[in-house]
Amino acid sequence: MSFESDRQQCLNKLIWATRQLEIDVEVDRLSQIAELIVQTMTGCWRSFHTPEHIFMVGGEDDPIEVLAALFHDVVYVQVDRVVNFNLSYYIAPYVREVRGQLFIRNPKELPEDITFKKVMAIFNRVPGEGLSPTNGQNEFLSALVAAKVFESFLSPALVMQIVTIIESTIPFRSKDETGQSAIDRLHQRLIRVNQDFDLQMSDAEISDTMRRCVRLSNRDVGGFAHPNSAEFLANTWSLLPETNHHLHDSGSYTISQYRQALQKMEGFMGFLKPELIFHQFQGEPDDAAFQKLLAGAGKNLEVSRLYLGSKLAAIAILEALSLRFGQDVPLSTMMGELPLPDAPNLNLVKFLPEIENRHPLKTPLEAEVLDLLEKGLDRNADYDLNNSPLTTYMVKYLGFDEIKRLRERARDFFNGTLSGEKFLAECDDRVLKVVTDSVLKLFDSRKAALAKTENLALGAL
Repeated sequence: MSFESDRQQCLNKLIWATRQLEIDVEVDRLSQIAELIVQTMTGCWRSFHTPEHIFMVGGEDDPIEVLAALFHDVVYVQVDRVVNFNLSYYIAPYVREVRGQLFIRNPKELPEDITFKKVMAIFNRVPGEGLSPTNGQNEFLSALVAAKVFESFLSPALVMQIVTIIESTIPFRSKDETGQSAIDRLHQRLIRVNQDFDLQMSDAEISDTMRRCVRLSNRDVGGFAHPNSAEFLANTWSLLPETNHHLHDSGSYTISQYRQALQKMEGFMGFLKPELIFHQFQGEPDDAAFQKLLAGAGKNLEVSRLYLGSKLAAIAILEALSLRFGQDVPLSTMMGELPLPDAPNLNLVKFLPEIENRHPLKTPLEAEVLDLLEKGLDRNADYDLNNSPLTTYMVKYLGFDEIKRLRERARDFFNGTLSGEKFLAECDDRVLKVVTDSVLKLFDSRKAALAKTENLALGAL
């Protein structure tokens, strides 16, 4: 979608939500807010956390959820690299930067601001505290922007409901030592803020707010439970360039840069557990729906671990071979360029031999992962092939058991405790020959294309 169409859709949602809440606010003011949101959400590094994402997360039924969703990802420091200049107007009075880290200002520096005090209380933050992506920095700053934008025309109670919902989108938090979940702890803080700041919210309103939290935060991470694992992995591939900015230039990122991006994602998927992803509060969602979310996430995590591990085993061979003639070799040097319409397709894929699967697949998981590697994901990424032909060849020739062994040896190669040559010595000779020969054929085809270009130039002279 274009910037203008995103801005108009955002404005439409703001108009709808405020009218549903019977809030009288000028359309021009809402238009300014839509501009603020969409300018940030369409930054050059955004590829997943975009306007499309916030429109989906907000749903279409609850105006408070819609308003919270529009702001919940407006600050994303590690993706945007900075806080957007237009947002700094709302943030700078309360937050300062010290050597690259953000801190809430000390008490003497902070303005006397009741709204900010309530935001800190909801997020359990104190003056002088350091912020980081792992402790809810982005959500805290996003909620602060939302609170300051909305405080002029929404009631204090409504503003805090939106802030509370945004807090609930801090992902992947475990239960504390007393067994309380992040949602339980947030519920208690909202009760205290309601009392301490006289928000005059009833018990029913507080419970409704917490159910909104669960609905919205579960939608925010709903892709983990997608019934189609290809769609889940496609979303994963959309996320990679947001925090691995070198992937935006498909012709220049190195093999090690690509591999490190996969490693980080594999490590994240290895740590994650379904119960850290989704929330439940007072029957929202009901037990059957909640168990379905957990089961879907569990299955997709299993798929992603085997899929990423298999790709890392394959990329390790390419990286070890590339060390024979240089450090930090671009992936396109070894694999060829990504296919483009009306352009020569000089790619490693065309030189790999056809092969039937030589090893019976032991589980439905193995069958699904091989299918994903061979046929590809549900959408193309600008920086990578849709499918994985080299990994597919290796899985079919070696089988998943050997791929898993290679992945473990590759771990030692990646961390420097095993040399590239020693890693290659542990690889199957036939696979190594096929990969090496295919790379050499790719080089030869480039040489032939270059010679043809030279001959044409000489003829023109």
